Amino acid sequence: MLDSRWFKAAGIAVALTLAPATAAHAAPAPDPAAESAAAVVTLRYDDSRAAGWEAAIAAGVASWNGHVGNVKLVEAAPGTRAEIQIVATSGWPQATLGPVRPGGQARVELGSQAVTQGHDKTRIAAHELGHSLGLPDTKPGPCSQLMSGSSAGTSCKNAVPNAAERSRVESAYAGGLASLVPADGRILVDAP
Repeated sequence: MLDSRWFKAAGIAVALTLAPATAAHAAPAPDPAAESAAAVVTLRYDDSRAAGWEAAIAAGVASWNGHVGNVKLVEAAPGTRAEIQIVATSGWPQATLGPVRPGGQARVELGSQAVTQGHDKTRIAAHELGHSLGLPDTKPGPCSQLMSGSSAGTSCKNAVPNAAERSRVESAYAGGLASLVPADGRILVDAP
């Protein structure tokens, strides 16, 4: 008959052998801050061909970045690829309807014809960026709707997306999965 001391020694040896293996395979507790940061989609924009619009673009970007949490617009470093190309033109503002995906391509044209008619540059920039983020026009509409564009009139200076617009963008980029949301790709011209 086997000695009980042998079973006790064997049990201790097995426990000591398995303890480090179990600890090595144990998953660390999830870090909510890291998960949240990982879910943010970063889209780069290039405004190097939008002379005269720099302040309006910066304000439009700040408006979006300050009101949506899971997508951030950042200026692309010179010579690097940007998902959103912003250019100044002499016509009416227009943009590719997104949502643009990381590694994808969208174009925003900031047209001076709208400014000549009295429309606010910052509102124009924020509105056109909204198209790149997947928002269509909501014309006619009130000034409180950023995506009502020129239909809100020349006195409208609102460059802040309303709750419904913010929610739609948040949904399009939910969980950092913008790559799974098909981009529309149509060009939306914002002439009245």
